[in-house]
Amino acid sequence: MAKPVSILLADDDPEDQAILKEYLLEENPSLSIHCVRNGKEAVSWLNARPSEEIPSLIILDYKMPLLNGVETLMRIKETERFAGIPKVVWSTSDQAEHRKQCIETGAEHYFLKPVNSDDLAKMARQMLEILFNRKANKQ
Repeated sequence: MAKPVSILLADDDPEDQAILKEYLLEENPSLSIHCVRNGKEAVSWLNARPSEEIPSLIILDYKMPLLNGVETLMRIKETERFAGIPKVVWSTSDQAEHRKQCIETGAEHYFLKPVNSDDLAKMARQMLEILFNRKANKQ
């Protein structure tokens, strides 16, 4: 039996969480999406998972309390078993420095949070392409 495709979504804004979750599920209704409110919760949740239950994709907001996106990426990087999981960051920040820090710390992509539904749908598809391209390359 195939492992269910799961995603960890860390964002301190419940509305942003709900919107992204809705668009991801619209693209692929079989996804399992676990939401946390900050980077510290993301790291704790990941560390508590047995290896067979770690997510297939990690989505982080850049601006979160306790640990921001870059700090969370740094903590995740410390654990070898998370190395193969694609990580993406989405943010309202369009600062080049934030984008650069995230990519240098292990994010595969840095998305600017979209303001309209067409762009949200496109971004959700791109996130899933990153996930499924990685899975296809592993097989």
